[in-house]
Amino acid sequence: MTHTPWPAEGARRFGAVNWLGMWTLYLKEVRRFWKVMTQTVAAPVITTLLYLAIFALAIGKFRPDVHGVPFVEFLAPGLIMMTMIQNAFANTSSSLLISKIQGNIVDVLMPPLSPMELNIGIALAGVTRGLVCGTVTALAMLPFVNLGLAHLWALLFFAAGASLMLSLFGILGGIWSEKFDHLQAVTNFVILPLTFLSGTFYSVTQLPDFAHKITLWNPVFYLIDGFRYGVTGHADGAIEIGVALVIGVNLVLWVACHMLFRTGYRLKA
Repeated sequence: MTHTPWPAEGARRFGAVNWLGMWTLYLKEVRRFWKVMTQTVAAPVITTLLYLAIFALAIGKFRPDVHGVPFVEFLAPGLIMMTMIQNAFANTSSSLLISKIQGNIVDVLMPPLSPMELNIGIALAGVTRGLVCGTVTALAMLPFVNLGLAHLWALLFFAAGASLMLSLFGILGGIWSEKFDHLQAVTNFVILPLTFLSGTFYSVTQLPDFAHKITLWNPVFYLIDGFRYGVTGHADGAIEIGVALVIGVNLVLWVACHMLFRTGYRLKA
């Protein structure tokens, strides 16, 4: 009778990557927001449509075209991107903070998942919520706005890249926050200002010179500008800078999240 030897200490029986565990974590995070989709998907879409209605009905007819693009068609991609990034951030940050407050973060940390697998499972769920909210918002706008498709690669790259960026930033925010006031402060004093001052509602070329230069240091500007370029074909900034920024910032955020999961900072206390 032969006995199967136990794995060496520190080894894992399912190979280098725990695909099943990572997939299960991803599904858990997706189902968490999908079960309350009225709050997590429908509500953001309605809010964005209200923005569109206000600008289209009250202001749009008085605004000239922006670089040959009708104002409402210029505005719509910015609103879609705003919806995506806000919800990608909200998904990961709220999930981690609620788990910490309720004390069930141990259910995430105890399974045999490496920091990389935790990072992938949680971050991709945030990306999924961002893309779902963006897609539903775009479909809801179609009866009212002529949404074009100028550059498919840019639309897909900036939609996915922006959702991943804010999903990772949400992980950092959720790990750092110890109560809802902390997370709300990040939303109110970081996410919203960066979003509202990024060219979502206007062309940055219309700004005074000093404000235009400041905007070019805002990473969210490049997310919105790149996505708008994919829809309308117009960009206020350099697309190649936007592509490099998305890749670079995502790499930095990915490493930062990985380090926090590995050390257990504010997770294992």
